[in-house]
Amino acid sequence: MRKTLSRILPFAAMLLVLLVLLSATAFAAGDPTEEPGTKMIECPDCGTLGICTQCYGLDPACEACGGTNVCATCGGTGYVTSPSRFFNTVWSLLPPVIAIALALITKEVYSSLFIGIVVGGLLYSNFQFETTVLHVFNDGIVASVTDSYNMGILIFLVILGAMVCLMNKAGGSAAFGRWAKAHIKSRVGVQLMSILLGVLIFIDDYFNCLTVGSVMRPITDKQNISRAKLAYIIDATAAPVCIIAPVSSWAAAVSAFAEDGQGFSLFLRAIPYNYYALLTIVMMVALVLLRVEYGPMAKFERNAVEKGDLFSGSNPYADSDDDVNETKGSVMDLVLPVLVLVVFCVIGMIYSGGFFSGVGLVEAFSASDASVGLMLGSAFALIVAFVYYMVRRSMTFKEMMGCIPEGFKAMVPAIMILTFAWSLKGMTDSLGAKYFVRDFVSQSAAGLQMLLPVIVFVVGCLLAFSTGTSWGTFGILIPIVQGVFSMDNPMAIICISACMAGAVCGDHCSPISDTTIMASAGAQCDHVNHVSTQLPYAITCAVISGLTYLVAGLLTHFGAPGVLALPVGIVMMLGTLLFIRRRVGTIG
Repeated sequence: MRKTLSRILPFAAMLLVLLVLLSATAFAAGDPTEEPGTKMIECPDCGTLGICTQCYGLDPACEACGGTNVCATCGGTGYVTSPSRFFNTVWSLLPPVIAIALALITKEVYSSLFIGIVVGGLLYSNFQFETTVLHVFNDGIVASVTDSYNMGILIFLVILGAMVCLMNKAGGSAAFGRWAKAHIKSRVGVQLMSILLGVLIFIDDYFNCLTVGSVMRPITDKQNISRAKLAYIIDATAAPVCIIAPVSSWAAAVSAFAEDGQGFSLFLRAIPYNYYALLTIVMMVALVLLRVEYGPMAKFERNAVEKGDLFSGSNPYADSDDDVNETKGSVMDLVLPVLVLVVFCVIGMIYSGGFFSGVGLVEAFSASDASVGLMLGSAFALIVAFVYYMVRRSMTFKEMMGCIPEGFKAMVPAIMILTFAWSLKGMTDSLGAKYFVRDFVSQSAAGLQMLLPVIVFVVGCLLAFSTGTSWGTFGILIPIVQGVFSMDNPMAIICISACMAGAVCGDHCSPISDTTIMASAGAQCDHVNHVSTQLPYAITCAVISGLTYLVAGLLTHFGAPGVLALPVGIVMMLGTLLFIRRRVGTIG
């Protein structure tokens, strides 16, 4: 009973918070979709153009507009009223809350996500059966799979799966594991190596998750480090590192959402105040050096150390393990393909940003399309891997071709969860959740400015946790902060950082976040196990980060440098971990 209550109470608290937010006064804005309590959406037929898109006024006999060139759906306004009476209300956040709660309680992620999608469809259609079915499948699942950006990420996943299979078949992973066992003698050393590799691969969080997982799995397995701990290290060096790396797809996203071309400058100035990202790195290193684990992770690590059980339960990737000759292959059979993959993916990203058309390197990264860059880069890297293994005669051509479907099969769990997570996000968007959160933050900004950093951080956490998207949270909160403050105001930079930190924190905690899903896939760890073991660590860091933003807001309000809050946060983090270590002891 106590276990059930401990799982349910956090979500009951979240629902209570959301119900309180329902009473928030909206904040007046410009166009119809930005008005307080808006129920307006873009016209589905003309996309805000207000014109007839069938004849463009060229056909007087056009049945759609009668030659008037006016969109019949919206009457020329470009906007229509949402068909859902739940649009822009607290109920718009209900589908992801239900999905997340069910996933953590039942440990069944696929069914939980699908139930959340169905709830979103029911709310959108006002509980009409036919409209619900069409919205769930056409506007949800099919739209998410056919989206060009999402499809590029899925292709990247499949290619990565094929490359991992190739490296395993060639004996590269086993050889790297033998090398690491001979040169790295401790669990602490292996975990620090995993962290270092994660920090070095800062270009993109998807690429980080799958590459670090592929390289480090054989090494961590040799040292009896649980897959759940590896998944945490991967996840904690993905988004938290990318959000403080100037040359990354995340820097590009933040730059794109900021107004007046200030994006990249704001990103650089916000790095010292991104407390969640910085404290996550401090926490991760301290956990390894202090050899302390707590919460569900302690059980997983004890089972790995004492029993050699790396999973402490189900392994959804067990069927993808191949019998390979662990005596063949060399370290270069893993290192070279990975290096080629890194180089080609970087080239692919700057290509997508226009670098080879004369755009500068920084500008190319800022304008890059991660989906296109990673897809093209991984495709060329796969070709190079084929040629390399063929020259090395590591395996036959038939065996190499067999790695493509095997790689696809290995990534099926990640692909299914990603597809459902994207569909759930589509449901949340169609219910206007972003408008509801926007109005609440704007209203809060009217007063209590010294508390605004912690308010923005908490709202960013809740929004990213509920929707599973960091970038969507940037898009909602960054323009609001820029509208409230002049960018010359020191509080503005702290609030921009709080938005970014809250988005990463919520993304880090959320079971429906694509980065969390990728981390599970990279470690080949059961997804729910990864979420449940990571959550106490992420919540600890979130609480300390929130307190640090409170200190930063107070310091800035009274004229002191806000950056002084960072050492305060580091001291709080280390003190907390030392206290926990005294209570629970050490592992390994």
